[in-house]
Amino acid sequence: VIRCRAAVAWAPGKPLSVEEVEVAHPKAGEVRIKIVATGICSTDDHVRQGSFPNAEFPVIPGHEGAGIVESVGEGVTSMKPGDKVIPLCIPHCGECSYCLNPEANFCQKSHMCEPQNLLPDKTSRFTCKGKLIHHFLWISTFAEYTVVPEYAVAKIDAAAPLDKVCLFGCAFSTGYGAAINTAKVKPGSTCAIFGLGGVGLSVVIGCKAAGASRIIAVDINKDKFAKAKELGATECINPRDFNKPIQEVLTEMTGQAVDYSFEVIGKAETMIAALASCNMNTGICVMVGELDSGSEISIDPMLLLTGRTWKGTVLGGFKARESIPKLVSSYLEKKFNPEPLITHTLPFAKVNEGFELLRAGK
Repeated sequence: VIRCRAAVAWAPGKPLSVEEVEVAHPKAGEVRIKIVATGICSTDDHVRQGSFPNAEFPVIPGHEGAGIVESVGEGVTSMKPGDKVIPLCIPHCGECSYCLNPEANFCQKSHMCEPQNLLPDKTSRFTCKGKLIHHFLWISTFAEYTVVPEYAVAKIDAAAPLDKVCLFGCAFSTGYGAAINTAKVKPGSTCAIFGLGGVGLSVVIGCKAAGASRIIAVDINKDKFAKAKELGATECINPRDFNKPIQEVLTEMTGQAVDYSFEVIGKAETMIAALASCNMNTGICVMVGELDSGSEISIDPMLLLTGRTWKGTVLGGFKARESIPKLVSSYLEKKFNPEPLITHTLPFAKVNEGFELLRAGK
């Protein structure tokens, strides 16, 4: 058993508490990882607030990490102690009908199909003050050590800087893949991205890589505009600067609305605006942002009847165990640079400060 620090959410709506936890040894088919760096994603804030579906408390959140294999359980063959890895918030068992479908990336062992509050054998590897602590998406990267099923871990290049490639566990892969895989943005097209957090800026990078000619970034926080332009946005607009709906503004700017729109905020009203912002014949709108659990959206069916396509994406459509190591290698070959997405680097004890910065749009 390893004793280490972890940020525990004891109850919904409360700040995380940095505690000493016990992390049990990996059982058969499991890997114990020393987490070196982790990002903070809005999904972790949904967990902390109690608005993520099926999350159980107390829980160790975090799902955007990178680390080094410390030990492996019986039967693990794809990695060994000392390997650099990224734990995966979307597992890839390689055996279910979804994994075997080349067009699907959602494993039937993922949290949309079965709860991931405990490991597959329905037990936890975390205890604190004598109490069982739940896992989050099986990976719980807000712990200095974590235990994960082998099929929810990707081995990556030994040269990868872990404090940078932790972003590939969620934010970068989700946004970049939304443009490349889900929308399949075409060269010369026009795109609009609603929301310029880490994931939205990753969509900008993906649209640029795909050869879009106009990339219109939309956010109410003007402080995001300089970075959006640095990463490839051609124009930046603030909905608060107009006295008409933003979809009308985008339609006037482009003449017939955009070819591709991306909602990367997680609000019902911006999802409807993004759908209405893409052109009525062939426009594709991708839902990337995450609404609170139990939310519903009402739309005018004419938005879809005329030909628009409305799609969702999780982890950017990437089959994680296969694709994330390749993305890391492409980054090491300097094919794209996600490093500007990192705004602050904090010591682990200041995890709650990180959430304050996230909520403040910083």
